Amino acid sequence: MREVKRTYRVEGFSCANCAGKFERNVKALPGVVDAKVNFGASKITVVGQASVEELEKAGAFENLKIYPERRRQGKERTGDRKEKQASFFEKHQTLLYSGLFLVLGALSIYINGEDNLVTVLLFISSIAIGGFPLLKTGLSNLIHLDFDMRTLMTIAIIGATIIGEWAEAAVVVILFAISEALERYSMDKARKSIQSLMEIAPNEALIFRDGKEVAVPVEEVEIGDVMIVKPGQKIAMDGVVVKGASSVNEAAITGESIPASKQPGDEVFAGTLNEEGHLEVRVTKYAEDTMISKIIELVEEAQAERAPAQAFVDKFAKYYTPAIIMIAFLTAVVPPLFFDGVWLDWIYQGLSVLVVGCPCALVISTPISIVSAIGSAAKKGVLIKGGAYLEELGSIKAIAFDKTGTLTKGEPAITDFVMYTDRLTEKEALAVACALEKMSNHPLARAFEKKAGELGVEVSKEDVGDFSSITGKGIQGKIGETTYYIGSPLLFIDLSVDFSEEVKRKAAELQNEGKTVMLFGTQEKVYAIFAVLDEVRGSTKNVLQKLHEMGIQKTVMLTGDHSKTAAAVGKAVGISEVKAELMPEEKLEQIKQLRNDFGKVAMVGDGVNDAPALAAATVGIAMGGAGTDTALETADVALMADDLGKLPYTIRLSRKTLAVIKTNIAFALGVKLLALLLVVPGWLTLWIAVFSDMGATLLVTLNSMRLLSVKE
Repeated sequence: MREVKRTYRVEGFSCANCAGKFERNVKALPGVVDAKVNFGASKITVVGQASVEELEKAGAFENLKIYPERRRQGKERTGDRKEKQASFFEKHQTLLYSGLFLVLGALSIYINGEDNLVTVLLFISSIAIGGFPLLKTGLSNLIHLDFDMRTLMTIAIIGATIIGEWAEAAVVVILFAISEALERYSMDKARKSIQSLMEIAPNEALIFRDGKEVAVPVEEVEIGDVMIVKPGQKIAMDGVVVKGASSVNEAAITGESIPASKQPGDEVFAGTLNEEGHLEVRVTKYAEDTMISKIIELVEEAQAERAPAQAFVDKFAKYYTPAIIMIAFLTAVVPPLFFDGVWLDWIYQGLSVLVVGCPCALVISTPISIVSAIGSAAKKGVLIKGGAYLEELGSIKAIAFDKTGTLTKGEPAITDFVMYTDRLTEKEALAVACALEKMSNHPLARAFEKKAGELGVEVSKEDVGDFSSITGKGIQGKIGETTYYIGSPLLFIDLSVDFSEEVKRKAAELQNEGKTVMLFGTQEKVYAIFAVLDEVRGSTKNVLQKLHEMGIQKTVMLTGDHSKTAAAVGKAVGISEVKAELMPEEKLEQIKQLRNDFGKVAMVGDGVNDAPALAAATVGIAMGGAGTDTALETADVALMADDLGKLPYTIRLSRKTLAVIKTNIAFALGVKLLALLLVVPGWLTLWIAVFSDMGATLLVTLNSMRLLSVKE
């Protein structure tokens, strides 16, 4: 029997450790086979049977709220906002009251003295009000020998009260509560980069039904419905324009701010803005399958994929916390036992070690950086499908590029058409060639259709028989009694067709101009030469120059095109090396060779024709993810706007993320080491310990948030 798998949204996570504990609690529920928390996206995926009430009970230690993932965010947006505004004081009232009693206690020290009953009671009140949730969880953890940051804090607070340090125990409670609030706020701010994507698409679509326009919730819109989109409105569903023309701002999907022109037959996406015209759009996808929904889903999944740096931190933290407890114990007992130290003083130092050892800053250092970077990239039209790929991009040494549709625009046009036979007229030859090309899904087929339209040629209505594609070389098909071939010169060499010197000279001349040469004919004779030019992208040369300046050691073009054509394009764009006339399996071998030579290699392609090469590269990068399901599924990174100019930004973001993570880890550990050194002269206090931990958490958070503003 297939296990039920459900995903829920979680509200209330304050830290990564709490998320881990919630995951363990859910796994322990009867009926649950497995569970996985996505801390970055505030989600949990549960395999098995568990009610929302059971899940909330598992998260009761953190007062977590659970909602089914499919709940529409937009419908409750206004109400949620009002609720948040109204409940601000309620959310923080324990902290505020605890702080008030702490201040009163501090005043009482000056008025009544430190050991006065009133002073002590005020500090006890501060501890009880502000520390109740912390102490409740910490004591439970202690009973179950589950040592996390709350356990450390609980031991420190109880110990401080036992030795009479009431004021410092109250300060520990307050500062830890502030630290947790800051951590929760920073993660919420980072998550908003994804939540803002959720709010892009409207909740309702204007549908033409029964002869009138009706506002329908997007969940109730059916495929085939005709949607009305007026000027200035956002498009609610993915679809195809059936009537009207307009400019549509697709920045929400592609990150490209220049509006795209839309005519009947063009695809439009949910969440994009219709700027000027009146459009009628036939819906092609359900609400949960739209491009914006896929982007949100993939980005949230990406946040759950742990980067190697995060895996290191998680593993390190597993041994770090028990080690801190042991160091604290030794600090408390060794000096009094062996060096005549005062027990009270060294127990106090041991408690301070527990507090300074709290791994808040260390644990949050990586996930907040990954969430910030992936969310920032998504808003700029770059979809990175995991922390691992984000990290790998920064250390890429070589990049391989497909030619057609990557370095070039992918909009080929026939520039030259030369006949070498009188058996067919020019129009007849073009009609036959176009009929054959229509049977293939090669990008060049569009060039033949366009040329036929320009010359007013009717494509042959006869069925093409015995059609087959000759991988990497061309196609063949039978029309009437004649089998025709169209493809590269290599195809006709394999067919042992006798080329005339004129055909050879003309083909070489066209290839030297950077054009793709295609021969058309039979097994006996070449009937015509077609020269196709796919214009180089305007940004390609500048992008390659930037990549070389960034330290990319080698850029390589991998193409099945003729060597002379490829060399001409390579020279025009300034690529390091050109590998031409490659079959798909040879492209794969080239990627393997590059990995042997350089270690880490990226492959940039269209996500369709180069799937093996994309998969073999360290990081596969697909061009034009918007509208291309295959690109989103096969690549590790998708440049949604079909814009090669996003590549340097993506690599720069990766490198900056790596630098931020390393800085965060080094800083978090450095501050703790510095504070621990204060133990030697006996200068470490609970105040210093908590301030160092809270300060490290705050600075690590602020450093990570800088990734939200990395410029293109």
